[in-house]
Order: sequence, then structure tokens, then C-alpha cells
Amino acid sequence: MKLFYAALLTGLAASPALAKEKEPPARAQAFQRLVDCRAVKDSASRLACYDNEVAALDAAEKAKELVIVDKEQVRQAKRTLFGLSLPSIKLFGGDDEDDTVAQIESKIASASEDINGWTIRLVDGSVWRQIDSKPFYRLPKAGLDVVVKRAALGSYMLRVGGSPGVRVKRVI
Repeated sequence: MKLFYAALLTGLAASPALAKEKEPPARAQAFQRLVDCRAVKDSASRLACYDNEVAALDAAEKAKELVIVDKEQVRQAKRTLFGLSLPSIKLFGGDDEDDTVAQIESKIASASEDINGWTIRLVDGSVWRQIDSKPFYRLPKAGLDVVVKRAALGSYMLRVGGSPGVRVKRVI
């Protein structure tokens, strides 16, 4: 019994160490310098600081050294990357569960079948390859609505026109 309590206390003591807080990505230096201008006490000096740092920020953006995106652009990028296996990076400001793309809805641009199954290109340019042997109940044709949904174990289900889905993976 003492061993059980010792193990329980050890587990409880270790749990805060294991629970890592998600840190937001560091700010770009050019943006941080602009924010730091708020701390300047003298009004004229603060205005000069803002003017200098805004000019530097604008120059960095024009030189493509700094990219400024809004939340809608991040959502669009995540939608475009849906289905691709990418390394986990904090490029979009962390892993907001609210912004995770669970499915996309599109139209078929083209579809072709070979001995291995179907290859379907969507109007957004993404290409999906069938990886199971289930038949399509509605054959994929250009112009039909399609839904690609995240499924179990890293796979995806593609449904054509509301019919039952087939398992696919993104090729491009």
C-alpha cells in the first residue's frame, strides 16, 4: 500500500513538469522594435520612433524579409495544405484547434481510373489517389461536388455527390 501511495505522489509531482505550455512563436524583431516605441516617454521622440520603425517594417515587407498575414490568410493556407504531411512548425502561430481544417468541399476538375484505382484532381489543384478497393457508388466526373474529410489513422475519406466515401491520400 505504501508503494502505491509513493507512486501516486511521484506521478502527481511529475505531472506539472510534463505538462508543457504552448508558447507563442517569438515576434519578428522588426515588429518588436515597433511595439517597443510605446515605452518612449517623450511624445516627439515616440512619434519619431514610430515613424522610423514603420518605415523599416514597410521596407522589410517590400524586400520580402517579413511577411504579414491576417487570420483569413492563415485559414486559406491551412485549407490549401489540407491532406499533405508537413512537419510540425509554429509558422501559423501555434496549433489552434479552432482553426484546424477537418474537411474541404470542392468540385472535381478531372478524374481518371487505372488498375490501381481512381485519381481525382480538384478545382483547387489538389490531387487525391484512391488507396482502398471500394467502388464509387457515383462515378467521379468533372463538375461534381466532392467532400474530403479527415479519417482515422491519418487517412482521408472522399465522397462524391453525397455518396459513401472511399479512402484516399493526397498526392499533390
